[in-house]
Amino acid sequence: MARFSILSLILLPNCLFAGVAWSVPKLVDSAPQFSEQSRLDRQPSDAARAKAWGLTDDEWAKFKRLQAGPRHYWSPQLDPLTTLGVEANSDQERHHYAELQVRLEAKRAERELAYQKAYTAAWVRLFPGMLPVQGLADESATVSNSRFALFVEERCAPCVTNTQQWLRAGAHLDVYLVGSQGNDGRLRQWAHDVGITPAHVNNGQVTLNHDRGRWFALGASRPLPARFQQVDGKWQRLD
Repeated sequence: MARFSILSLILLPNCLFAGVAWSVPKLVDSAPQFSEQSRLDRQPSDAARAKAWGLTDDEWAKFKRLQAGPRHYWSPQLDPLTTLGVEANSDQERHHYAELQVRLEAKRAERELAYQKAYTAAWVRLFPGMLPVQGLADESATVSNSRFALFVEERCAPCVTNTQQWLRAGAHLDVYLVGSQGNDGRLRQWAHDVGITPAHVNNGQVTLNHDRGRWFALGASRPLPARFQQVDGKWQRLD
C-alpha cells in the first residue's frame, strides 16, 4: 500500500486541481444600504407638514421654535395647532388656530365615523351575535360632544348600575375597561353582565374598548365609574 507523507497530503489537492485558478470568495452584503441623507430625504418636508395642518411655512417655523423652548418640557406631545393657539399673542390669533383645529378635527371625526360604520358592518357580517371590541378605530378618543368616554372596572357595583342608568337614558358611551390587560373575553363578559347587547354596539350607541393607559394619561383618580366629555378640545370629567 502506498504511503503518503504529511507533505504529500498537503500538496495533493494542488496536484488534482493544477491549472485551476482559485481566489477567496468575496462576501457580499445583500441588505440595502441607506445613508443618513437618504433617510432624511424620505421624511416629509416642513412645507408638507405645515400644509397637512393648514399652516403657513412661517407658522410652522414658529411652532418649531416654541417646541424648542419651555413648551417642549411642559407639553412635549402637543399638536401644532394647540401649541400655536396656547402661545398666541392676541385673541385674533387664538380664534384663528381654534377654527383651524375645529375644522381639522371635524374632518377626522367624519373619516373615523365612516370607517367605524364599515368596521361594525363587517363585524356583524362575519361574527353575528358576538359583541365587537374596538380594533383599529379605538386609538382615537371620543370626538363628538354628544358622546361620553366612560371608564369602568371589574368588580365595581356602581360601574354596573350607573352604566345601566345611562344606557336607559339613551346616552352614547365609549366604554373603556380599566385593567383589562387587552383581554377581549373579560371585556365582553363585563359588557354582558351590565346588559350591553350587540344591538347597542351595532347601532353605534356603545363602543367597547380596552383602556390601554388612557385613564392614567388623563391624570384621573378613582372612584369609578367616571364619565368624560370633550369641551373646547379638552377632556372634562362630568361625575
